[in-house]
Amino acid sequence: MKSAFRSQLLQKHAERKNLPAPQLIEQFIDSILGILFPAYSNKQIQFEEQLEEEIASVQSALRILLIHVEKDVEGTIEHTVERFIDELEDTYQLLLKDAQAIEEGDPAAKSLDEVMRTYPGFYAIAIYRIAHQLYRLGVPFIPRMFTELAHGKTGIDIHPGAQIGSWFFIDHGTGVVIGETTIIGDHVKLYQGVTLGALSVKKEMAETKRHPSIEDHVVVYAGATILGGRTIVGHHSVIGGNVWLTESVEPYSTVYHQPELIIQKGKNHG
Repeated sequence: MKSAFRSQLLQKHAERKNLPAPQLIEQFIDSILGILFPAYSNKQIQFEEQLEEEIASVQSALRILLIHVEKDVEGTIEHTVERFIDELEDTYQLLLKDAQAIEEGDPAAKSLDEVMRTYPGFYAIAIYRIAHQLYRLGVPFIPRMFTELAHGKTGIDIHPGAQIGSWFFIDHGTGVVIGETTIIGDHVKLYQGVTLGALSVKKEMAETKRHPSIEDHVVVYAGATILGGRTIVGHHSVIGGNVWLTESVEPYSTVYHQPELIIQKGKNHG
């Protein structure tokens, strides 16, 4: 290896950001979910003092994470931590509705605990909502680390900047992609392989709305791709499997892809 290249590598390492280790990210997520949902907890929290200790531990862990990006945080670390904890109840209420949407919408779901502990869609949504809290508070990079944790574990890729309403349901989930400027209303259900993406990935479009808007009570079936910042799917619409959609549709629309299916019978060798 040439000395000039060695020097270049050393310089890059000297300039690197001191970002939190992936283990710290996962531990923080596990702690938050353990407080909010007993199904996730390894501890039996029975008394208020125990709960306060767990909350204090989460606050301390968040401070440690924020120290890594302190110079880029909007406001002080302490103010950010306080606001995050204050807003946690709102996130909890949203997640309860998400879990209920899954339980009520999936015949295979037997209980809320089963949904919370075993459904990858709920896990990805939970991490997204926690990440979105920090995203709105102006915390850089760490929200993406949160959602990439969920992406790696579930195959569901939700950008923390997306705006998602209540009673959200991702069924099965693998391969779902939801872009940064996506807006999703209430009571929306997505199946596996759905992409809510951009028509163009040009860098100059970074500050524009690049991803679609999905209004209330929309169902998007497996493999559908909906693209573009001006694309609006009207409320109570159904988007069929494998649809490629780049233009808006009116409320109560049904959009489907109709392939030609040919079945050839085999010869009877009997």
